[in-house]
Amino acid sequence: MQNDNKLFEDLSKVATAAMGTLAGATKEISGVARERMKDFVGAADISRDEFDAVKATAMAAREAVEQLKAEIAALKAELAAARSGD
Repeated sequence: MQNDNKLFEDLSKVATAAMGTLAGATKEISGVARERMKDFVGAADISRDEFDAVKATAMAAREAVEQLKAEIAALKAELAAARSGD
């Protein structure tokens, strides 16, 4: 028995068309979002000097955090040693 059912063939065509439409819409939305992000970033008007200043500040803050982490670790070790000595 052959399955030459017209209904299934039509449903298959509709599903294929819907998937193509969905893929096209997804591509279009992605393109629009990408363009808006480019416009947003381009409109920021940040000079290289400002960027470098912020970068230097971030690096200094990162170094300070690392120093504080080391100090905290040393204080914890000192506290643990003092507690075990009692």
